[in-house]
Amino acid sequence: MGAYVITGGSKLSGKLKVQGSKNASLPIIAATILNCNKSHIKNVPDIKDVHVMIDILTRLGADINFSGNELTIDTSKVNSWEVPENLMRKMRSSIILMGSLLGRFGKAKVSYPGGCEIGPRPIDLHLKGFAALGVKIKESHGFIYAETEKLKGANIHLDFPSVGATENLMLAAVLAEGRTVIRNAAKEPEIVNLQNFLNKMGCRIKGAGTDTIKIEGCSIDDLKPIEDYTVIPDRIAAGTYLAATAATRGNIVLENVIIEHIEPVLAKLREMGCSIKSKDDKVELWVDGPLKALDSLRTLPYPGFPTDMQAPMMALLSTAEGTSIITETVFENRFKHAEELRRMGADIKINGNTAIVKGVRKLTGAAVEAKDLRAGAALVIAGLAAEGKTVVEGISYIERGYERFAENLRTLGAKIENLD
Repeated sequence: MGAYVITGGSKLSGKLKVQGSKNASLPIIAATILNCNKSHIKNVPDIKDVHVMIDILTRLGADINFSGNELTIDTSKVNSWEVPENLMRKMRSSIILMGSLLGRFGKAKVSYPGGCEIGPRPIDLHLKGFAALGVKIKESHGFIYAETEKLKGANIHLDFPSVGATENLMLAAVLAEGRTVIRNAAKEPEIVNLQNFLNKMGCRIKGAGTDTIKIEGCSIDDLKPIEDYTVIPDRIAAGTYLAATAATRGNIVLENVIIEHIEPVLAKLREMGCSIKSKDDKVELWVDGPLKALDSLRTLPYPGFPTDMQAPMMALLSTAEGTSIITETVFENRFKHAEELRRMGADIKINGNTAIVKGVRKLTGAAVEAKDLRAGAALVIAGLAAEGKTVVEGISYIERGYERFAENLRTLGAKIENLD
């Protein structure tokens, strides 16, 4: 699995360009199946999850070249609608291939997806939405078989504004007959990025970024190649580097940032006492004095505080003065990092979906293990702020979502090494 060896105590300082968004890239890669043509996509992060998606599409018959954060995908020869089980289990986001495969072939076969174990993330919202579009679903021996003679537009109301379900239904509905309306849709920036990509392809979608998305179905013959499309910056990566800098009481300038997308995180960092300036696509953060606890940090769907930033913020709050209350409302099993942080001297108590974090004078280095992607980032942040040496095992989770994580931190002055 590999490990990071971190010697804490160095303040992070310097400039860093934020990578392209993991959560925007994956559905866009899935969307390329629809147009039976070439797509050229820029600002794609060089991370494990992207490579898994590339492997899946290659197995389905696509011709792909990935170099220098630019991805060229030719899906004209895709001839399979069955996603390999071994690849499906590597990544939760692989489920979004269902929508594109149903749109192109009218059928799909997938296994239940894998990924980080952060609590139940049922795909029933995806399947109920597909059923409304005229898809027949059969589940057997760990596989999901989906088939339709013709996708037909429908009115769909999601019980929860699920990002994955919203994306999957968008991908299927663009080639459905008639109009589809998705209500209580997720509003995340990644949804808007997917809409823009699909519309550039020739689809007709309005409303992404609001709770109602309207899709006018079109023919596969209406879709055209994508000559140039740029993925948005990764708001969670940006937030992670900001939290790491705050934990070391340092100074950072982040470039390639959409300020609006990270405003929920910036608001909490300001509340803690961080100094922040932002202009255009840059944000600067520095810490002059002690940081204080947060009375309340509650994760919510966008534009609320992102659940993916809960773990990095818990690590930061472990170093703040006072007691913070964190409430996790999105995933029920997303406090696994708390036990590992306690090994480093953090004072954290868990009560259901609430964490009570009492700041300590100093974290201390220890051997800890990443249990999921964002938990791993949190442990690295804690190690950077801690006294002594920290060994973070299970870094393959971290590499799923962060591009050149250790290398980037080293450029900011961190003492962090890879251990095979």
